[in-house]
Amino acid sequence: MQAYKKIYHERNKDVVLRYIPGHFITPHSHVNYYMDLSDMKSRQREARATGEELAEMFLVSDVIDTILCLNGMEVVGAYMANKLTKAGVISANSHQTMYITTPEYNMSGQMMFRENNQHMIKGKKVLVLIDTATTGGTLQSALRSVLFYGGEIVGISAIFSIAAKVGEIPVRALYTARDLTDYASYSPEECPLCRSGVPVDAFCNGFGYSTV
Repeated sequence: MQAYKKIYHERNKDVVLRYIPGHFITPHSHVNYYMDLSDMKSRQREARATGEELAEMFLVSDVIDTILCLNGMEVVGAYMANKLTKAGVISANSHQTMYITTPEYNMSGQMMFRENNQHMIKGKKVLVLIDTATTGGTLQSALRSVLFYGGEIVGISAIFSIAAKVGEIPVRALYTARDLTDYASYSPEECPLCRSGVPVDAFCNGFGYSTV
């Protein structure tokens, strides 16, 4: 594959979007860029900077009880919660702090919460945090799961998002199609890269990529 390219966030140079052009298969689509967010999720300085920048978009929120982290975003979510709490965004939880949690997946691929974790969702105001959002399929599953377990969605946050909203809920993202104007996502049946015989570079999901 090609070498990484980088986009630095305009306000914080510790927030770095690394990406590779190519032909990649995700769980919901084919895309022409792979976003490598592993350092943003796991390296302390970058995760903190990313979480704090994401928090800036929700500082006027009234109440956030739980941050539901998808695709390994728990570290970023913790820093995001810390910034929100310090900025005065309150939680209705009795202990006056936010839950940071992630779903489990059953054999059908549906998101679920076991009995010991359901109190973090039921009756809570939930902010959903994801790394990238292209088709919105993962987010739609998350929203359905939160509603099924009795939670209320108060926002969606992403590092990179093509989707402007999921349902009626806006997606607030650090990077969008304005930063990668030629980013494209295709259904597997309509992928022009496949039709042109462009070989697949890697299979990708929230954990990373595997080369073909």
